[in-house]
Amino acid sequence: QVQLVESGGGLVQAGGSLRLSCAASGRTFSDSAMGWFRQAPGKGRESVAAISGSGGSTWYADSVKGRFTISRDTDKNTVYLQMNNLKPEDTAGYYCAERRGRYIAAAATAYNYWGQGTQVTVSS
Repeated sequence: QVQLVESGGGLVQAGGSLRLSCAASGRTFSDSAMGWFRQAPGKGRESVAAISGSGGSTWYADSVKGRFTISRDTDKNTVYLQMNNLKPEDTAGYYCAERRGRYIAAAATAYNYWGQGTQVTVSS
C-alpha cells in the first residue's frame, strides 16, 4: 500500500523560506518519479515541480523557477521542496504525488498516488 505523508508547511512572511518533506512508502522509491502540486482556494490544481526516479531530471513551473528546489533522498525515501523568497501568491495547500514510472512528468494526470497535503500560508 502506497503512502505519502507531507510535512513542513506553515505560516511565513513574504521573503521567507520553508522546506516541505514527503515521506513515501509502499513502492521502490527509485522506480517512482515524484511531484509537488498546489491548490489555492477557488483555484485549480497547479503543477509546481517534479523529479525523476533517479533524481537526475527536474522540472519547475515558471512561477517558482529560481525560488523553489525539488530534491530526493533515496536512503530516506523522501522528496523535498525547498521554497525560498516566498510570496503571498504561493499560499496554497501543497500536495506530494508519486508516479508509477521513473520518468519525469509535470501533469497531475500522470501521477497515481497522492498525499493529504500540507498548508503553506505566506503573509505580506
